[in-house]
Amino acid sequence: MLRVFSVAYWALIAVTCPVFFAGALVVWLLTLPFDRRRVALHLYSSAWASFYVYANPLWRLRVTGRDILPWHGSAVLVANHASLIDILVLFGLFRPYKWVSKQEIFTVPLIGWNMRLNDYVPLVRGRAESVRRMMAHCDRHLTAGSPVMIFPEGRRTSDGTLQPFKNGAFDLAVRHRVPVIPIAVHGTREALPRHGLILRSHIRARVQALPPLSPADFDGVDALRDAARDAIAAALTRPAPVP
Repeated sequence: MLRVFSVAYWALIAVTCPVFFAGALVVWLLTLPFDRRRVALHLYSSAWASFYVYANPLWRLRVTGRDILPWHGSAVLVANHASLIDILVLFGLFRPYKWVSKQEIFTVPLIGWNMRLNDYVPLVRGRAESVRRMMAHCDRHLTAGSPVMIFPEGRRTSDGTLQPFKNGAFDLAVRHRVPVIPIAVHGTREALPRHGLILRSHIRARVQALPPLSPADFDGVDALRDAARDAIAAALTRPAPVP
């Protein structure tokens, strides 16, 4: 039964993506003259992604701490990464930011094209020159007042455990003197693990924005990185609060 439902769900995405992309083009064209940070397009993209979460009867999503994220001003947002679904549920924050994502996603028709319209940041893992371009691209966004969203583990976890964090996101925060906002993503691995496209049974996903960390309070990049990882790890082990 879940296999049939999964086929229907992915078919829904395939059928509706052209319609949503056409809308993204309209938003981009209408706002291009005055919305240099492309905030309107990102919020439209957030609604696009959220549609696929709320259209799935197997999924429930709760977002907490949304008000911690800035509407205006730079920050580095870091989240754990357990599933492809993480991207959809993090769009549910409905706050302006720029994704850092692997280069392959930018080549996906419609979805990748929309990512380019949004001026999100591509990265080829393991290539030093691509990392340098990614950091320079993030520098431009942070200087312009746009937060950036990074998965500091670098890739999805294969067994559900929180992996070591890489330094890039925290180097950006230290150099630009902007806060790091840890974000804990709960429950998405149960919906869709790293390998496979068959959806699982009912899940209750939760996105939890945690208190910001100021680089000024830590002795360098390593200490800031470890504090962000500890905050996410602690949040992942706590039970969900009662609504």
